[in-house]
Amino acid sequence: MSELVEHVDEHDRVLGVVEREEAVRRNKPHRIAATICRDREGRILVLRRARTMSRFAGYYDVMVGGAVDVGESYEAAAARELTEELGVRAPVRFLFKFLCQEGISPIWLGAHEALVSEPLPPDLGEIEWHAWLTVAELRKVVDEWCFVPAGRRALRQYLESESGNLS
Repeated sequence: MSELVEHVDEHDRVLGVVEREEAVRRNKPHRIAATICRDREGRILVLRRARTMSRFAGYYDVMVGGAVDVGESYEAAAARELTEELGVRAPVRFLFKFLCQEGISPIWLGAHEALVSEPLPPDLGEIEWHAWLTVAELRKVVDEWCFVPAGRRALRQYLESESGNLS
């Protein structure tokens, strides 16, 4: 069965419902919810997407996420995706959203933050590698490694905000 998403405008207002593949193919903006994970030491989770993924295969990212289902909030989608991809349940906190025109199609990205304190059993079909990096380590590699464009942009905004100083 195909994945349905809400096609939204430049102000994130719903215009209709479309299949996600159609939204991507026809450059119709839709919603994505993603979470930046921190551990108790303040490190940030960095992952490499599986090489079998249809989008950004083998790219690095600092966010776990996916499409917001029809009628679903950004926060609910972020929590669901965190469980699906990392196998953990943790409260997510909405940080900000932005329209990202970079990448394979335009998306409204709702960025969240979660404190993860349990071991991670990631979905190996989606994540082939992960590690916890300090902010200093991450700043060194974010422009060297091939990152998902929306993830790189969200990380920069996150680190510039007070949210990047989670203790």
